[in-house]
This record gives sequence, structure tokens and C-alpha cells, in this order.
Amino acid sequence: MRIAIAGAGAVGRSIAGELLENGHEVLLIDKTPTAISVERVPRAEWLLADACEITSLDEAALQRCNVVIAATGDDKVNLVVSLLAKTEYAVPRVVARVNNPKNEWLFNESWGVDVAVSTPRLMSALVEEAVSVGDLVRLLRFSHGDANLVELTLPPESELAGTRVGEVRWPEDTSLVTIIRGTRVLAPTVEDHLEAGDELLFVAAQSREEQLETLLSGRGDGVGQEE
Repeated sequence: MRIAIAGAGAVGRSIAGELLENGHEVLLIDKTPTAISVERVPRAEWLLADACEITSLDEAALQRCNVVIAATGDDKVNLVVSLLAKTEYAVPRVVARVNNPKNEWLFNESWGVDVAVSTPRLMSALVEEAVSVGDLVRLLRFSHGDANLVELTLPPESELAGTRVGEVRWPEDTSLVTIIRGTRVLAPTVEDHLEAGDELLFVAAQSREEQLETLLSGRGDGVGQEE
């Protein structure tokens, strides 16, 4: 997979290193000469250019990229890069870094953003995830379809502990994607049983989050189970 990263600072280089380790082709773009540190990520392609300029993105052959990551420290730049990547080059997947949480509302499909990553939100979510059982934690927001990646740890008092996944009538517009049980990561099947302490990851519409939390937390009346 070919991936272009706008912003070759510490964040951009770290992302590039991880992606290269996973076998992807990576292009780093930055307009600041001092940011072009080929020796730090030698396996990446490098381009000294302004990612907000069409001529630069033409040179980067952005139309050949499967993913564009706007990872600069400037939210305005990240929004412009995202919009150009999506509207001018039809890049299938655009991921944007949100530096100022106050700007998070702008990072949506109107600006070409498929996934917005806010470091403060992610850090707070990880803190909440570490201390909360039975409470829904929003980990990541997807622009399309107003869906979020959410996590909930199944508490011991939940009526769903011991229930087969296939026996649960989940709320509409929600999908159980992963069960984390101890050190194991399980792709759920209808025959898998839920256990107290399971970390459950869902992709869910925001409008269904409260219903999902009630069902799983043990505060509901068990309406999620089929007769």
C-alpha cells in the first residue's frame, strides 16, 4: 500500500517508521529543509515541497496513494491537505491529525477527512479505558456515517456475562468487531461466549452509544437477549 504523509516532524517520522515495518511504501512530504532527515527514515521516499500546493501533490503522484496522512503541527495545513487529497486526487482514505481540540469539529467529510485523530482525546480515552468498567469509552471518530470506535469492559454484574454472542440482540447500527480477553484478541463468532472482564470493541453510530452502554453495563433490563 502506498501512503503519503504530509509533515516530516517527529509525529510524521514515527508513523512512517511503523508503516515501513509493516511493509508499506511511504512518502514523507515537508516544505522545511531542516525537516528532511533522510537518515532518520532511510527507507522512505522524501519530497521537499509544500503539501498545500497542487504542483507539489502532482509531483508526489498523490493519485497513486491509497492513504494520505495529514500529520503536520498546523490544523489549517492538515485540513487543506485533506481536502485536496480527497477532492483533487480521489484518495480512498484520508487521516488527519487534530492539534487543537477546539478545531476537532472541522475535521469531517466536508474537509475530506475520513478519520480524525486527536491526541488529547485519545489520551483521555485511554485513561478512561484504564479506570472504567461498565462505562462506554469513545476511542476514535469516523467521519462517514457518524460512527465511532468505542470500547466497553463487561462488568461482572452484566446480564450478558456467559451469553453467546449470537444470542444478543445488539442495537441497530452497531457491530461487535473485537473481544479482548486477557492477552488474547478474538474475532467474535456467534458461538463465542461473553465473559465478565472482556473488553469489547464496537463500531457504533453515535446515536446508539447510550443504548449499547445500557445493554452491556448491567444497568439495563436484559432486553438485548433474545427469548
